[in-house]
Amino acid sequence: MVYLGKSRVKDMFVNAKSQLFMFAREMRKNPTEAEKILWEHLRKMRSEGLIFRRQHPIDLFIADFYCHKIKLVIEVDGEVHDESLAQEYDDGRSGELERYGIKVIRFNNEEILPLALRERGTGGGEVDRLKRRNERVRLCIYRE
Repeated sequence: MVYLGKSRVKDMFVNAKSQLFMFAREMRKNPTEAEKILWEHLRKMRSEGLIFRRQHPIDLFIADFYCHKIKLVIEVDGEVHDESLAQEYDDGRSGELERYGIKVIRFNNEEILPLALRERGTGGGEVDRLKRRNERVRLCIYRE
């Protein structure tokens, strides 16, 4: 049983082991550039009632970002995830999370990094493409 403050939130972590919490804490201290950028955007969604958590333990895994309210995991994948073994692992991991009713959305670094360009007012067509993809993600989130 995991406690946050005085409330019980057992199902938020779905059987995660204590070692995973320590590892997740370390991962939060060293985010990738893409994770930093996406985190800044996800934090802004709090005003819409969506609270995302970074490096959140769920069962045997650590999700890059997790919103318990809508049971959504967002993963940011670097180049290593392009390899076939990593893709198989990611597919299996997504399947396990979906067994708990958690939807998984994946972005690669190249989709996230242009968000920083948008903040600076540069980026051209790449930013427009990313905006369209983000709108599809928003529709997916609010369809739940």
